[in-house]
Amino acid sequence: MESLPSVQTIHRRLPVIFPEGTDNRNYLVREIAAKTVFVMLYAGAIEGEDKWIRPNQVTRMSDVQAGKTDRKTRQTWCHQSLRSTRKAIKGRWYADNTREPIRDETIRYGLLEVGAAVERQDLPVTSSTPRYALARSFAQLLLCADKDFPEKALLWQEDNLKREHLARIHLLREGATGASNQRVVVRFPNGESRLMSPGPSSLISKAVIEEFTARFLHKPAVVFLSESRRKVVERDERLARRLHLDISAEELLPDIVLADLGPRTMLVFVEAVASDGPVDQKRKRELTAWAVKGGFSERNLAFVTAMRAKTDDVFRKTASAIAWGSFVWFLSEPDYLIYYRRDGNRQRLSEILGVED
Repeated sequence: MESLPSVQTIHRRLPVIFPEGTDNRNYLVREIAAKTVFVMLYAGAIEGEDKWIRPNQVTRMSDVQAGKTDRKTRQTWCHQSLRSTRKAIKGRWYADNTREPIRDETIRYGLLEVGAAVERQDLPVTSSTPRYALARSFAQLLLCADKDFPEKALLWQEDNLKREHLARIHLLREGATGASNQRVVVRFPNGESRLMSPGPSSLISKAVIEEFTARFLHKPAVVFLSESRRKVVERDERLARRLHLDISAEELLPDIVLADLGPRTMLVFVEAVASDGPVDQKRKRELTAWAVKGGFSERNLAFVTAMRAKTDDVFRKTASAIAWGSFVWFLSEPDYLIYYRRDGNRQRLSEILGVED
């Protein structure tokens, strides 16, 4: 085998191989994942070699042992690390009970899900025989030279990650690229374009107008668009008059007001949340009162909190404040909506899901 990469090198490479947008990314990029991958390489547990590890071997590795990389020493450790022992292991990486999160989070829901690892299929579920190894293409990626790594990482992603992963990665990478000092170009449903100031909120607004509307509205139009600092980017007075809306009250309005002009006219209020300020219950009441004053029925109103990704701390921080009866949409997963459903009719799950007898 080529010389082993260090745990530090693996840890540095994992976030590049698994960019934001990859499912369960947190399981794949943390230190325990890097150490698990290192032990697989250390043991020669690579697809096609008929060598495998079990999770508790990762817990039994130490920094001192990891530094001994000649073939004979590695082979000896692999045999010894499989033996049952009550002897304390000096400097071991993890306590023995850490084998469960290594097995479940790092390997099963992490490496196996993205095609970075393989599992023996000829063993009973309860067997303690080693069963996990790195996929050969993934091992080769980790063993390649630094100068070749960026290009090979992109090729590995294209060949191994699911299409929906790649779509999310592309959206998030495009957003990160646009988050510099360049102004953000937003293309409206009618073909017109507007420029917004650089920043994460502008990128979320861009995604709402370009991606969300195409997926979830029949005939979308932008009634109102503002940036952080309440700078108005678009105010369609003509459409507002047609809808009998007073859009002069800029302080009341959210970041984006959309109209769906067919087959039933709807208003969609959107907050583009990069740090705080979701559609909470108070905002929902205020916006509902404003729309009803213009002649809209409450049934023809929708409220959306738009964010970058559900894995962001922003969602965890604001989730409890989001209003019932509103939606959450993520730039990283544009085909999906979370509905904070409030059911006054107290339907059972079978009724909500439309389960048939």
